[in-house]
Amino acid sequence: MITLRPMTEDDFPRFWPTYHAIVAAQETYAFDPAATQETARALWLDAPLCTWVAEEDGVLLGSYYLKANAAGPGNHVCNCGYMVAEAARGKGVARLMCEHSQQVARERGFLAMQFNSVVATNEVAVALWQKLGFGIVGRLPRAYRHARLGFVDCLVMYKWLGDTAGAEA
Repeated sequence: MITLRPMTEDDFPRFWPTYHAIVAAQETYAFDPAATQETARALWLDAPLCTWVAEEDGVLLGSYYLKANAAGPGNHVCNCGYMVAEAARGKGVARLMCEHSQQVARERGFLAMQFNSVVATNEVAVALWQKLGFGIVGRLPRAYRHARLGFVDCLVMYKWLGDTAGAEA
């Protein structure tokens, strides 16, 4: 059974191979592929409001972070990032983490969730986010330098989490 729990300092070294492989592929994340484990830990674990891991039988399957997307009048919108280990893909881990992150976001008082830069060629993620109620609210032409495909578009995706009608994307 897959469980979700807050990431600890001791978890990051076990998550690092997943993080590094995803970032080094330069297909989905605009993070520095030359970043050290310490720099990556600060970005993924220290900077966000909270970071969670998906685990099964002691094996880390993935992780997500949640943070405010903006300050002041925009602080009701959060942002999340998700990474799933290659061996765990296609098993519902990303869906589970996204559903969980929406629950955590609501508990933390956020009313919306925004993904700022979903690489458009990441069709599996785009389709999943849409199934989970996220709308494409913007397209950034040639905003990502894909390792194999060159410049590709990024999508801004948004979902209203609050109870107020009429604010959805």
